[in-house]
Amino acid sequence: MNRIVEKNRKAARRKAHIRKRVSGTPERPRMTVFRSNLHMYVQVIDDTQGRTLVSASTVEADLKGLKNCVADAAKLGETVGKRCLDKNIQSVVFDRNGYIYHGIVKAIADGARSAGVKF
Repeated sequence: MNRIVEKNRKAARRKAHIRKRVSGTPERPRMTVFRSNLHMYVQVIDDTQGRTLVSASTVEADLKGLKNCVADAAKLGETVGKRCLDKNIQSVVFDRNGYIYHGIVKAIADGARSAGVKF
């Protein structure tokens, strides 16, 4: 039990360390990634107003078939990138949310880049 508590404490510390420096503005909102064991979630947030501008996740009906893997993470990134461009969001600040920039997190970022969003 103590090992799990320590793991969660370290993850929260990493997340807070990143969030000290990364914040979204109306011109350049923050794209944040959350991944669980089953699903992936991406949100584009304007921190000045505290509003979510765009979101996509594998829980949605049209993205339900995507698995929690690198190939499907790229598809999720492309989807959120297209939704950003539809809302006239050209560039974002990427918030990896304490995760290592590797694998699924990197694939989401690369997918959004391929859709035309600048980081």
